[in-house]
Amino acid sequence: MFQAGGWPMWPLLLASVIAVALIIERSISLRRSRVIPSGLLDRVISDLERHGAPREMVSRVAAHSPLGRVLAAGLRNIKSSREIMKESIEEAGRSVAHDLERFLTTLGTIAAISPLMGLFGTVVGMIEMFTAQGVTGTPEQLSSGIAMALHATAFGIIIAIPAMIFWRHFRRLVDDFVVEMEHQATVLVDVAHGERRH
Repeated sequence: MFQAGGWPMWPLLLASVIAVALIIERSISLRRSRVIPSGLLDRVISDLERHGAPREMVSRVAAHSPLGRVLAAGLRNIKSSREIMKESIEEAGRSVAHDLERFLTTLGTIAAISPLMGLFGTVVGMIEMFTAQGVTGTPEQLSSGIAMALHATAFGIIIAIPAMIFWRHFRRLVDDFVVEMEHQATVLVDVAHGERRH
């Protein structure tokens, strides 16, 4: 298929390699145990109730995970009002969400343009075929040339389908993580201001 498609297959091959690399990288980076480790909120609240929020504890929590960065933003403003604490958590949450969405735009772009790149390859193949054969080509040669030209479109669709599936999956995963982090940060704020027992 690759050889039959001609030179337009090379950009498609590059796009497929990039898509596979991004899917592997995001699959590793967006593991739940890495983004929202279980028990982190409980440990933070326990330390907060026993020792307060010393600087070294806040730094340790911030370096722990993306959820830790969000909770640490609240801990840095633990003595401020509820509104200031929530604002600092929201700012950290936006930054964490941006980091979690890293490379997803590239993956979505590959999913969107791969069929177009394949169609471009098909058009180029058709032009080259008609130019080479002119009016002397037989119907058999013509059908064979069209079949070869369509390889690029097929390859583009083969790339686009898994890229689109994983792009949508990762977007939903990030959205779920952001909602969960907001919930856990709200619990921390409520506990810190005495409005909830943990």
